[in-house]
Amino acid sequence: MTQPAGSSRPHVVRRGIAVCVTVLVVSVSIFSTMMVLVAEGFVPGSEDIEPGWRGGLGALLAAGAAVGLVWRHRYPEFVTAAAVVPPLIFVTDALAALIALAALAAARRDNALWIGTAAVYVATAVAVCYDARRHVDYSIVQMFAGAETETERVDVPLFAILIIAAVMTAIPFAVGVLRGTRRDLTRSTHAERELSGEMARRKERTRIAREMHDVLGHRLSLLSLQAGALEVSDDHERVTAVARSVRGTAKQALNDLREVIGVLRDGRTFAGGTVSSDQEASPPTLADLPELLDNSRRAGLAMNVTVLLDGASMAPAPLGSAAYRIVQEALTNVLRHAPGTAADVTVRGSPGVGLSIEVSNPLRGGAETVVGAGTGLHGVAERVTQLGGTVSSGPTDEDVFVLAAWLPWPKDLDGGSP
Repeated sequence: MTQPAGSSRPHVVRRGIAVCVTVLVVSVSIFSTMMVLVAEGFVPGSEDIEPGWRGGLGALLAAGAAVGLVWRHRYPEFVTAAAVVPPLIFVTDALAALIALAALAAARRDNALWIGTAAVYVATAVAVCYDARRHVDYSIVQMFAGAETETERVDVPLFAILIIAAVMTAIPFAVGVLRGTRRDLTRSTHAERELSGEMARRKERTRIAREMHDVLGHRLSLLSLQAGALEVSDDHERVTAVARSVRGTAKQALNDLREVIGVLRDGRTFAGGTVSSDQEASPPTLADLPELLDNSRRAGLAMNVTVLLDGASMAPAPLGSAAYRIVQEALTNVLRHAPGTAADVTVRGSPGVGLSIEVSNPLRGGAETVVGAGTGLHGVAERVTQLGGTVSSGPTDEDVFVLAAWLPWPKDLDGGSP
């Protein structure tokens, strides 16, 4: 998929900023290390703190740790471990360790973070202690204490050094934790968005599968019943009529299949709802029930039908579509599982009272039936539940299978709008 022009520009800008920050961090850390090298190796009177060669070696190691900050985000544990060694063993600063701690706090939330924080705190305390003993011209602690000459040197107590080290350690720790929290929140939001999209896609696939089952299953069941009638009929005129009916049913099934394929290809909504194509077929309504019943009769299904509806033309579109599909699924089950039996279909309803549907048929023991997975009844239950109704299905003590559903029919709702 081609990305729109300029879509990668924010990524390039962020990467450029990251490179600049890395260069700045490494440069500042190396500069700080060199200042320590100058203070320890070339300032008279500093030899009592650390011999020049050891100070130089420590400074070189600290410079190496500063260069290692380039990989602080990829390997925060190793970079932090390497950065705390120079200030603990040699007379160097702990700036590299503090910077590495920020990356560690952003990446980890386990024991490695607390161990690294403790190590950086100790290294920082040692570095601050050494800094407090340096010449006042090169001591940051003495500078903040107000000492301008060696005679004005301030004796910094241990607890003050520990407090200074704690503050210095807390700052990068807090920055890292904040950065890591923001990153985790961004990832969580992205993952939630992906999950919502996947759930929506799964819901749409389930809906399409349910529509395919309801529509194509009914058509194919009619074809099966009509084909059976052809096998046992010797009447030429009846054979011709049934063959014509088979052709019409097959054509309808093909049209339904084309509609489903159009949904999968173009993303349109199938059998109800908002569509993006002007050529989309309208969803079934209560007015389509007579045609459904007539088609089933012509296919050879015997039925006793009672339909008492008040204000059917004003019924809400979701109600009409659900009622049509429920009756369709019930008749499909009769055709599949109890061929040759008669079905009793009762549909009653009015605004403010509700719509009740009951389809029953005698169980046919020992008959050859098509064993289904219960997908159709699950679809019926989902439709009824979405509209706030109730549904029940199953055999009775009189060996009659009954599918009964009740759907709410709002009294003041204009059924002309979906």
